[in-house]
Amino acid sequence: MRIVADENIPMLDAFFEGFGEIRRYPGRTIDRAAVADADILLVRSVTPVSRELLEGSAVRFVGTCTIGTDHLDLDYFAQAGIQWSSAPGCNARGVVDYVIGSLLTLAEIEGADLSQRTYGVVGAGQVGGRLIEVLRGLGWKVLVCDPPRQAAEGGDYVSLDEIVQRCDVISLHTPLSKTGDHPTWHLFDRPQLEQLRQGAWLINAARGPVVDNIALRHVLLAREDLQAVLDVWEKEPYVDPALAELCVIGTPHIAGYSLDGRQRGTEQIYQALCKHLGKPAEVSLSQLLPKPWLAQVTLDAATDPTWALNMVCRGVYDPRRDDADFRRSLVGDANTQRLAFDALRKHYPPRREIEGLPVMLNGENAELRRLIEALGAVVVSG
Repeated sequence: MRIVADENIPMLDAFFEGFGEIRRYPGRTIDRAAVADADILLVRSVTPVSRELLEGSAVRFVGTCTIGTDHLDLDYFAQAGIQWSSAPGCNARGVVDYVIGSLLTLAEIEGADLSQRTYGVVGAGQVGGRLIEVLRGLGWKVLVCDPPRQAAEGGDYVSLDEIVQRCDVISLHTPLSKTGDHPTWHLFDRPQLEQLRQGAWLINAARGPVVDNIALRHVLLAREDLQAVLDVWEKEPYVDPALAELCVIGTPHIAGYSLDGRQRGTEQIYQALCKHLGKPAEVSLSQLLPKPWLAQVTLDAATDPTWALNMVCRGVYDPRRDDADFRRSLVGDANTQRLAFDALRKHYPPRREIEGLPVMLNGENAELRRLIEALGAVVVSG
């Protein structure tokens, strides 16, 4: 059995070497010649998998080690009898940690009290849903916009216009779609961006084209009160340096790049392939993940909750490091910057997640306990 895979899929050998020969390629270079005699194709979000790529090949299973599927031609897969799987939720916690870290940075710059802001989450799927749970667990006010879920389930959702009118912070977590009842391509266009509240913060860790990047650059130039955090870019790996310069935090599509999340995605595709082939899953992530460098945090019961929030979150992950690396890469011509964008992703350093971090609490403090548990850390009594 021949497997063609994106070279950036972690633990590729550990999970898939038992299935046959593995051939690795940079994800953006996988073409018809590469997959011509392949049985299995394993990708990440940078590889469009379409009829043009697969027609005439032997590929009968496509796995993407990502949450999103907008790079997969699912209609063609159905017509051609190609089985496929994605990894829903695999990196959701990593994105949540990225958003929380960005909020802490914005609050520090502006001297804002995060507990007094109103948060709007657009898209309540795997990522947005977990972010909503954390924010509400912290006791913060959250409004949610998700038209497809509202149509299917009803519930306490609000319109996008209401998010724009009422929210001080807007975090985007929608899939990318150009068609259908609820397209998200340029969901935030210039008119929508111009309606943002005074002093609003906009965070996009979903897909670049959910926000019209040219419009955002014009609006940020015109309104110094607005702040933006972008992990995704409309034409990545090409980035508009002028827009990046206007962002408080800019990063190369790594919000979900926690070590846990990336390897969890590989495991989910491995399990899907085992099911497809009718074989038992003999490898598990619990056997492979290294121990986290931060083994435990100890807090006194008298610790100020705001200080504890900053310390616990930034002790695990601080997006300012990624922002600094990204800004240093925005030199040279467009092709040099494109190569640097992919290099930052390929050589991304190990990063763990807040969820599951043991926090020893010496004494009892109900507010501090609530904060720790809301973050997904585990309270260990001292």
